[in-house]
Amino acid sequence: MNWSGHWHGFGPWTGTRTAYGQEGARRPGHLTHDEQTRAFLAGTLPPMQVGHWLMRRDQAAAHRTWTDLSDAMDWLRKTYEASPPFERADGGRAYIDLDVKSTYAADALGRGVDVVWVHYAKTTNLVSFSVVCCPHRFLRDLPCPLPPLSTDGRHG
Repeated sequence: MNWSGHWHGFGPWTGTRTAYGQEGARRPGHLTHDEQTRAFLAGTLPPMQVGHWLMRRDQAAAHRTWTDLSDAMDWLRKTYEASPPFERADGGRAYIDLDVKSTYAADALGRGVDVVWVHYAKTTNLVSFSVVCCPHRFLRDLPCPLPPLSTDGRHG
């Protein structure tokens, strides 16, 4: 691991392919307080740019903020297992298996690269959840939405 920071988990979001395809709702506006940005901040659709999750301060949670990579990985696996991908009728594989996904995710997150897992669930809805690195490598001006607990149990 060559990155120093912490991680935030966002989601899971579950919805239709049509809703997920509403790219305009998945992007903030150009100004901090414009109508598009206010709608984006109030929305629940996963952002087009993963790091923009950090703008949604009210969607960050202490139980999904980690300083230990293994905790972030446990959340990814548990969230995946709670809404697994659909299985093809012919028995063929629709997605790579969880072990392969987990190996990649641990490597990526350890290097400061965000991880997004999206798949169709058995209900035919899309499921999307993300682990976002903080501070963000490419959106350095975005503040942390919820600093991890310090050793004395306080945020920051």
